[in-house]
Amino acid sequence: MPESDTVIRLEGISQVYVSEREATLVIEDLSLQVKKGEFVSLVGPSGCGKTTILSIIAGLLTPTAGEVNIKGKLVEGPSAQIGYMLQQDYLFPWRTILDNALIGLELTGRLDERSRSRTRELLAGMGLAGTENLYPSELSGGMRQRVALVRTLATEPSLLLLDEPFSALDYQTKLQLEDLVSDTLKESGKTSVLVTHDLSEAIAVSDRVIVLDRNPGRIRREFIIPEGIRKVQPFFAREQEGFNELFQALWSELEQSGGGEKNG
Repeated sequence: MPESDTVIRLEGISQVYVSEREATLVIEDLSLQVKKGEFVSLVGPSGCGKTTILSIIAGLLTPTAGEVNIKGKLVEGPSAQIGYMLQQDYLFPWRTILDNALIGLELTGRLDERSRSRTRELLAGMGLAGTENLYPSELSGGMRQRVALVRTLATEPSLLLLDEPFSALDYQTKLQLEDLVSDTLKESGKTSVLVTHDLSEAIAVSDRVIVLDRNPGRIRREFIIPEGIRKVQPFFAREQEGFNELFQALWSELEQSGGGEKNG
């Protein structure tokens, strides 16, 4: 992989959590590369360090050992070029939808007429035109998550980290948002890393799926998603030839890694 194409490079990452009573090795000697425009999902049993890996990539957590590079630069703290979307939308109830979407730009000192106009366009593109002056309590859960995505994209990050952003939604809304997010990220060429418990979601949206072992977290196996599945929207990906076989292979690896939940 050419160096210029590599957005994320994790080299020999280990993470130890220390409490008053014990030290726990959560991740051990993990190395991973993600190239520009690639969508990679991390799956594995609870406690395998998936969210910890995202926090390390985001610069929110300094690894006990190893090195993190984003676009060739050593990560030493949070960066505006990294967007982080969580399971909860964390919208401020006292701010309008537009003001919530603009908060990242405000905090980074980049709010101007151009960025405000672009944020309005992003809201419209997410099917949220006309909601700018409403408040979060007036929107459904799925609409709120779309606002959270707009807030994340408004700062124009080159890398997007997604920590189970659809898991709190009903199934129909979840499928709709998968399609919307997948289309949006492909159109903008964003590099993305998703943490999910849902194996079918991981296959449907990803270029690669990484299965992690637990105790401690290590890369167990990597699955390359076939082009026939990758090139269609997530909703239709589930109907493609080979999808069920891939799901069963992933499920088998997850069982052997210590996980036993197909969707949670």
